[in-house]
Amino acid sequence: MGIGNLLMGDEGVGVHFAQGITPDQCPPGTAILDGGTGGFHLMPYLEAYEKIILVDATLGDGAAGTIRLIRPRFASDFPRAMSTHDIGLKDLVDGMLLLNILPEIHLFTVSIAEVQNMQVGLSPPVAACLPALRESVLALANKILC
Repeated sequence: MGIGNLLMGDEGVGVHFAQGITPDQCPPGTAILDGGTGGFHLMPYLEAYEKIILVDATLGDGAAGTIRLIRPRFASDFPRAMSTHDIGLKDLVDGMLLLNILPEIHLFTVSIAEVQNMQVGLSPPVAACLPALRESVLALANKILC
């Protein structure tokens, strides 16, 4: 699931990722979702699976285009919110924890330098990381789903 705001430049990297991957590239039983800025509306999608791979942008965790994999178990484990989502991942995870329905989450973060207002494209360093991100996500998907 790619998370982000497509209208905020690099902050939409998760959406660009989800839109750029096809089902035939993924292991059987995998679903791809552009989660956009869905907030609590994403809860049924997260609840439907035991294991989730998320892709989202983060500020301040390295040079633009840096990819990190974290295994957040609590809302406090998630990177700092950038306030471009109506309800952020932390809020969603808090809600799912309260309901005791939180799946196993693997979060790929992509570092961005800034949130660009009203820009649809990705900066060159963030766009350049997409092939490595795709390879990392697919390797993890094959490992945890096969």
